Amino acid sequence: MKPVGTVSPVAPARRRPAARTLRMGLAALLAALLAGSLAPAAPAAAAPDRSPAAAKKDLPGNAPNPAGGRDYFIDATNGRDNASGTSPKTAWRSLAKANATTFMPGDRILLKSGAQWHDQQLWPKGSGSAGKPITISAYGDPAARKPYIAANGKVPSPFRADGTKNPDTVGLTGAIVLRNQQYFEINNVELSNDDDFATDITTGRHVRDGIMVSINADLLPAGADSIMDHFRISNVYVHDLDGPSNWQRIHYGGVNFQVFGSRNYKEYATGGYYFKDVRIENNTFMKVELHAVQFAFNWFAADGASSGQYDESGKFHEGWEQLWVRTRDLYSRDVYIGHNYAESVGQGAIQLANTKNMTVEYNEVNGFLERYGSVSVALYLWAGADSVMQYNEVYGGPYNEFDGTPWDLEYTNFNVTYQFNYSHDNPAGWMSYMGNSSNSVARYNLSVNDNGVLVKNMLSSNYSPTYFVNNTFVYDGAEMDYFHDETFLSKVYFLNNIFYNASTTESTPWYRRTGALRQAVFSNNDFYEASGTHSSQEPADRAGLRVDPKFVGDPAKYVTGAGVDRIRTAAAHFRLRGDSPLIDAGRYNPHLGTEDFLGTHLYYGKAPDLGIAESRIGEKVANPVDDDPIEDDTDDRVNLALGKPVTASSTHPGANGTLTADKLTDGDPATRWAAADDATYPITLDIDFGADTTFDAVYLDEYTDSGTNPRVQTFDLQRWDAGTGAWVTFAGRADGIGHDLTVTGFGSVTTSRLRVALTGQKPTEVYTPTLTEIAVYRTDA
Repeated sequence: MKPVGTVSPVAPARRRPAARTLRMGLAALLAALLAGSLAPAAPAAAAPDRSPAAAKKDLPGNAPNPAGGRDYFIDATNGRDNASGTSPKTAWRSLAKANATTFMPGDRILLKSGAQWHDQQLWPKGSGSAGKPITISAYGDPAARKPYIAANGKVPSPFRADGTKNPDTVGLTGAIVLRNQQYFEINNVELSNDDDFATDITTGRHVRDGIMVSINADLLPAGADSIMDHFRISNVYVHDLDGPSNWQRIHYGGVNFQVFGSRNYKEYATGGYYFKDVRIENNTFMKVELHAVQFAFNWFAADGASSGQYDESGKFHEGWEQLWVRTRDLYSRDVYIGHNYAESVGQGAIQLANTKNMTVEYNEVNGFLERYGSVSVALYLWAGADSVMQYNEVYGGPYNEFDGTPWDLEYTNFNVTYQFNYSHDNPAGWMSYMGNSSNSVARYNLSVNDNGVLVKNMLSSNYSPTYFVNNTFVYDGAEMDYFHDETFLSKVYFLNNIFYNASTTESTPWYRRTGALRQAVFSNNDFYEASGTHSSQEPADRAGLRVDPKFVGDPAKYVTGAGVDRIRTAAAHFRLRGDSPLIDAGRYNPHLGTEDFLGTHLYYGKAPDLGIAESRIGEKVANPVDDDPIEDDTDDRVNLALGKPVTASSTHPGANGTLTADKLTDGDPATRWAAADDATYPITLDIDFGADTTFDAVYLDEYTDSGTNPRVQTFDLQRWDAGTGAWVTFAGRADGIGHDLTVTGFGSVTTSRLRVALTGQKPTEVYTPTLTEIAVYRTDA
């Protein structure tokens, strides 16, 4: 499959990350699209400006101060530190002069365009106030290069000699630093922080940021404001931030907002220690470590066993999952990140955490995980809430078994939506999916040539179902690993999606693990196989189709290089032709939202269309109603064991006492019982019906996750014989339980009690069994 255009239309030429050969349909992808240098050859290289505001207009410092404060000018060539600094003719020379000054609300720190400050760091003191921010910006010739601060790695280390973090120096690692300060605006500057542009650091302890904004909880005086308000960062060019390509338990990046505390989070007050009203937009990031943009907490003692907590459902969250950010109201909030360009990022390009009310849109990521060999993705939020990621474009990712995808539905997210995003040419896959989240939605996204795993991982069950609706996936089944590589542990709905496999030789590999899709509900999707052969693994979909979608554009000539400001041009390539069989073939669900990728109202006609674009065919349905909820489409058989008491011969004492036998009959596959580690066989599970009950089918299901395999090898089903006062075996198996096992063929049994006797363990397993459900049915009724 050949993309149309070039991958990086405005940025300096670069070589794409190494990837597997991607064969899509009739043509092969380009093996290398561009070649050249990622970064300036030396700190004095000119700075590209890719932002929409790149048109040369006058610099802010050449106009009167709109906030009414005092202006201070800095000129690296002609300035004098013994001058007043209050005019271009009396400008200061060094950044040290500004670092020694406490600025007042409304003041501006203006750097001369074309000037360079090497081996220096800018850390002005003071804070602005509402309506009177302190501004760092530029003055002088608007045609000249942005004023350039090349810190050259000359920043304090955040570590002590023994490798632990130093509470006094964490957060002081940027070319521009703000600590426990607020009401700042930074724009029209260039930054780097590398002592050797030609060599990547791979070992040692180095942390270097472009702009480092921090809250240091240990250095706030008693009673001080712990909420830092109002930051604007725009038209900033950050490049060559170098650090080792391994996790040092601290974040660093082009623009880095981080909260530090040396003690456990439980020792700090609730309802503070966060950022508010932040806008990061129209910036360019090239060859940076670890991230281009980053938001996170960095409490020093929040990831041990004592830092974990149980949520309201009894589920245990380790400290690093940061449920405590939610329970203690420590979210940063009201954050906008938009129209940024990131190229050649060492780890995850835009890594966001611990934030709510966040909009992340029109960002372009061109190459990520280029120098980091562990888990991360291009653009994602974790431990966040009430946020949306939309109109972003990601390409040039690695082939990585662990994550490596453009997007991620992460741990401890509440009400997070990915919509209208375009990802292409990412060999690891499309979406990582961790779990422990609530109301996660991915809708109207376009994925082309994101081979690998489309929906990757699921490491924990969720609070509520996840919805993947109206996405369009175009992939090469011959280069694909799987649709899903682990096991969906709780309900996931796939509605109105297009699965377009362009391979003419291989059908879609849907899963790796037996039972992987048992919690996935597919409805009204299109499964197109260019080969004409459908996989035996293809999920059941009673309203599904197996037809050519009839896109308006050739899928092999998908659009690249248009830029995120024209992202709908790429999406429009995958609109449906007027004669497409997918028009009106979907089903309505409130999780579809109110418009498609192209901004078209949902919906027109008898039903929504499939895929990312709704056709304006048929009558407009102004206020759609879901009169056939997919959530109500459940098994209509009567579970005779539902809610009945269960007695177990052994119960595991962990997980705050939540692994009890009553979970086996609660009807919730996300809960489970587990035997104690020292349990002896047979392990018995006795259900008391309360009266004689007749049944002819027994359903059993073991719990598995990425580290838990089926453990039962042999078991018996027994009925209680009240006449003899003994258990009588009526069925048994020696080939295990696994997932979704329904035992039949024993005729009808009438008894007041049922025993499931687990008699033997698989020889490959160490730990004792754990089951999610026992259900009992009478199918002949």
